[in-house]
Amino acid sequence: MIKTERLTLEPFDMKYLEAYHNNFNSEITKYQWPDPFETIDDAKALLQDFIDEMNAGAGLCYSILNSDGEFVGSAEVHGLQEECPEVGIWLVESQQRKGYAFEALSKVLDYVCTEYKKEVFFYEADVRNEGSNKLLNKLSEKFDIIEQGVEELVTDSGKELQLKGNVLKKK
Repeated sequence: MIKTERLTLEPFDMKYLEAYHNNFNSEITKYQWPDPFETIDDAKALLQDFIDEMNAGAGLCYSILNSDGEFVGSAEVHGLQEECPEVGIWLVESQQRKGYAFEALSKVLDYVCTEYKKEVFFYEADVRNEGSNKLLNKLSEKFDIIEQGVEELVTDSGKELQLKGNVLKKK
């Protein structure tokens, strides 16, 4: 468990399955490869994969809870055994623009730097995703941001993405 001033991040548990499923909607996934889940069973299967990844020591998936204990999103780290793990975060629409994403992801990065001795991370965001790109700018206080090229692609569901990779190197 990780605590911040306003948030608690706890390893994902299926008690948050419904909140995850209901809030991982088309607006949240607009600029992401995944689509909203078609069924709650689809969400359960993916989240079980994340739990299995955590249990194997290969990744982290945190439920982000506000001071009232409400589910407000998820922060993830994949590829912990690799030199450059990938990080990601999403927040429930009604909880955006409160500084929660920076607060949560910054603490997760601090934790992984300390506990796993990692200093380099990969963060990818669509160039049109204003919130994700503002978050990246805030992270530049602690990390050198090395921009990668933009990859234009079309998902299986037909979404046109313009994904820009970024390597975050601890200062």
